[in-house]
Amino acid sequence: MRIGVDLGGTKIEAVLLARDGSVVVRQRIATPRHNYNATLHAIAHLVAALDAQATERAMVGIGTPGAVERGSGLMKNCNSTWLNGRALLRDLTALLGERVRIANDADCLALSEAIDGAGAGARVVFGAILGTGVGGGIVVDGRLLSGPNRIAGEWGHTPLPYLEPQLPDRACYCGRANCAETFLSGPGLAETYAVLSGKRATAQTIAADYDAHALRAMQIFTMQLSRSLAQVINVLDPDVIVLGGGVSDIAAIYQSVPALWAPYVFSNDVATPLLRARHGATSGVRGAAWLWGDDYNCGTT
Repeated sequence: MRIGVDLGGTKIEAVLLARDGSVVVRQRIATPRHNYNATLHAIAHLVAALDAQATERAMVGIGTPGAVERGSGLMKNCNSTWLNGRALLRDLTALLGERVRIANDADCLALSEAIDGAGAGARVVFGAILGTGVGGGIVVDGRLLSGPNRIAGEWGHTPLPYLEPQLPDRACYCGRANCAETFLSGPGLAETYAVLSGKRATAQTIAADYDAHALRAMQIFTMQLSRSLAQVINVLDPDVIVLGGGVSDIAAIYQSVPALWAPYVFSNDVATPLLRARHGATSGVRGAAWLWGDDYNCGTT
């Protein structure tokens, strides 16, 4: 049995998976924002609750909003900034024992969808989160790629290609300007709409609205997303791209984006399917559990 934990900026979700991948129990609590020690103990509390439901000692995988620096073992690149510079893996191991693995939350989504989700059976899967932030993960032959800098798939912090002249530059929490995340996240879409209309709305509200400003915001968003994913195809040429996160629920994306990305892909034909995550909001937490899925030939490289 395996326990997966999704450490988000507003919630921490945990799931206990049986050997066949079915969910035995799932729990969720609010994240103690800006309190590192409370975050550690909240995770430990959730794991203890799931341990009580397990019929055997369960391995624990944790999806985080950043990555572990290879040399120092400290967290980096977390938009939950109170985790940056902290020895999260070491501290969780001290609380939970030598049964903990951690990976970026987008890596966990990609792994989940490659194992038994929308990318099952594909050799190369690019999984992308479009939510409060934007991230990505790469799975090849059932194995999660990490890279020497532990940032494989981090397209959310590459510059957005082909900026729209009517939109001003956007600062990113990482210290750069015009990262893809600042335009392609839910808050990014909301900001585009605000610039056009002078009003505030959520990404889902904008996608469901048919006024001129909402339609224009969605037109800009789908073009920006298509151009950004075209760069992923040009570099990686994955067998499938799978989208997760709240923004991925916007159905129009799956028709509009493949129709728009063709001029930006260096190929006469673009055979890459763009699919919604099969496991939806649970993909990340399921993928965290699969960090221990060695019988599925999955792990980190």
